[in-house]
Amino acid sequence: MKHSPVNTLIKNVKQCTLCQKELPFTANPVLQYSHKSKILLAGQAPGVSAHTSSTPFADQSGKRLTQWLQITDQQLYNDKLFSILPMGFCYPGKSKSGDLPPIKRCANTWREPLLATFTNCQFTILLGKYAANWHLSSSKPLTELCKQWPSLLEDNTIVLPHPSPRNIPWITRNPWFEQDLLPALRSRLNTIINE
Repeated sequence: MKHSPVNTLIKNVKQCTLCQKELPFTANPVLQYSHKSKILLAGQAPGVSAHTSSTPFADQSGKRLTQWLQITDQQLYNDKLFSILPMGFCYPGKSKSGDLPPIKRCANTWREPLLATFTNCQFTILLGKYAANWHLSSSKPLTELCKQWPSLLEDNTIVLPHPSPRNIPWITRNPWFEQDLLPALRSRLNTIINE
């Protein structure tokens, strides 16, 4: 049986070792993909738990994310609903203040070919500055991009901070995030998921 171009692309992504020399562990691209997904969740890079389990958001960030979106694990890991494509598919290693940034070669190689395959994507959630800056072609600070949520929502996109526990102080300083942005986002997602 002949492989489709999409299947070949995904196989190549999952077998990618382009960044191996820069990685702390053996390359293990972690993503969830279907070209039929309704929602694109664009994150940063998998953490150690996601690397070990080969499951995106298999950590405290994932728990917070499902709380923010008011979705179940079953919904999050349903590729008909969500494709989860971080900016870097492999765990990049530790820095002094958390994980290292995603390796740029990953997005430069795979992102546009993957995004071009989507046939049913109705909404994009951008988690953290790396995803937001790349997708919006912007260098604005994350807080400023998050505050643009009413106009971004009209364009079927939203920017959120990464749901890492490290961002709890940011959430405390920005009460509008939980009071205004999240309810509007949940309402939109509920409509899309239940269509």
